[in-house]
Amino acid sequence: MEFKDLWDLESAMQVLAHDQADSRLWAEAVEWLILNGPPEVRRLLLEASNTAIHAAFPDLKPHHYTPDGRPIYSVDDLAKALGISTSEARRILRDKTTGDDLDNLLAGESTGTVH
Repeated sequence: MEFKDLWDLESAMQVLAHDQADSRLWAEAVEWLILNGPPEVRRLLLEASNTAIHAAFPDLKPHHYTPDGRPIYSVDDLAKALGISTSEARRILRDKTTGDDLDNLLAGESTGTVH
């Protein structure tokens, strides 16, 4: 069992609320909430994530948008922005998700996009 499988809503929210949480643990809690949290929490975190992406990577532009307005980025563009290869970016995405999550995240894989 992987550590991320031990998360639940209560534990993830406690980490987010803790003012001295380890940054790596905090990031894992946020990641779990984005993938598994309730819709309102997911929406808030995705909005914050989009703001952070624009601040950290101002040249990274969405390839297109989902019907509900979520940006979809090119895996190639993400890799370039992060200074890694496209294959490494895909490996990271695969490591972070499984099953339906991966299918949803890489729904545009044939076109090289990430939701």
